[in-house]
Amino acid sequence: MVRAAVLPAVGAPLEITGIELPEPGPGRVRVALAAAGVCHSDLSLCDGTMRVPVPAVLGHEGAGTVVAVGEGVTHVAPGDGVVLNWAPSCGGCPACARGEVWLCANALNGAGAVHARRADDGSELYPGLNVAAFAEETVVPAGCVLPAPAGVPLTDAALLGCAVLTGYGAVHHAARVREGESVAVFGAGGVGLAALQAARIAGASRIVAVDVSPEKEELARRAGATDYVVASEHTAREIRALTDKQGADAAIECVGRAATIRTAWESTRRGGRTVVVGIGGKDQQVTFNALEIFHWGRTLSGCVYGNSDPARDLPVLAAHVREGRLDLGALVTGRITLDGIPAAFDDMVAGRGGRALVVFRGV
Repeated sequence: MVRAAVLPAVGAPLEITGIELPEPGPGRVRVALAAAGVCHSDLSLCDGTMRVPVPAVLGHEGAGTVVAVGEGVTHVAPGDGVVLNWAPSCGGCPACARGEVWLCANALNGAGAVHARRADDGSELYPGLNVAAFAEETVVPAGCVLPAPAGVPLTDAALLGCAVLTGYGAVHHAARVREGESVAVFGAGGVGLAALQAARIAGASRIVAVDVSPEKEELARRAGATDYVVASEHTAREIRALTDKQGADAAIECVGRAATIRTAWESTRRGGRTVVVGIGGKDQQVTFNALEIFHWGRTLSGCVYGNSDPARDLPVLAAHVREGRLDLGALVTGRITLDGIPAAFDDMVAGRGGRALVVFRGV
């Protein structure tokens, strides 16, 4: 038996309870978690914004050590450090054939397979976003584990599995920020802080962080922000004033609200790019008129998992970490246990802090 954070039903409180995992069968890997990040996507599963089968073990951003492997698994072995990949590509769908593995049509198929059973009553549990990282141990398909990069502690490497891949990818792959450009990042949570660091790595000349909380300014500046704007009805005007009255070359929206998306778009220059990373609900409707779309010549695009290929991008991120350009610790504002996840969700809803990191015993 291992302890895990279980969502019994959409809208229900999270439960920290014991679960029974199966032994890894063919093509599967058992991992002892070192750490797991508390991501807004987990909160989106709780409130039903994103739908997966429940009851489920949540958590999708993690790293740990291989305990055992099933038949046919050759790329990792017991004792190896691994980073969990919650969206493994199938390699055979049209998106994968185009090289757009982040849009794989089958990436979340594993969410519908029974993952474990509750220790108290034997009821079936599903794996949330495939990997069920809010647990002391997990059993996942082999495609959901990637060798952990050398020189990066496993507790830090957990952040590479979602926040950093997403924030870095939004800047480098989706917005394609070039040296000397200006960037506005909306939302200074875990992904937003990673995006700020990515903009600095890209050589952006002006990096404006925007958040509703004045208390996040120090966090944002430590991540690379040159300016900090407390969100208001004047945000777009303030960003234009900071960018020679032109607007930012690129805006990265990490909130997922209609008003924020609209403001991010208005904050960019004529011909600017807005990338939406935040996951919003179906009720969040963004409107534009036809004339302004023509006149401003701006682009608005979605971004899934940072448009990243984890197998390709993890080594790149690791090199940035080893060479001191990417500070993973700067994203973390709380190190907690499994029991601290509900409070971390409350902080996220209230807009407090950056990334909370669940650190498991023995690490």
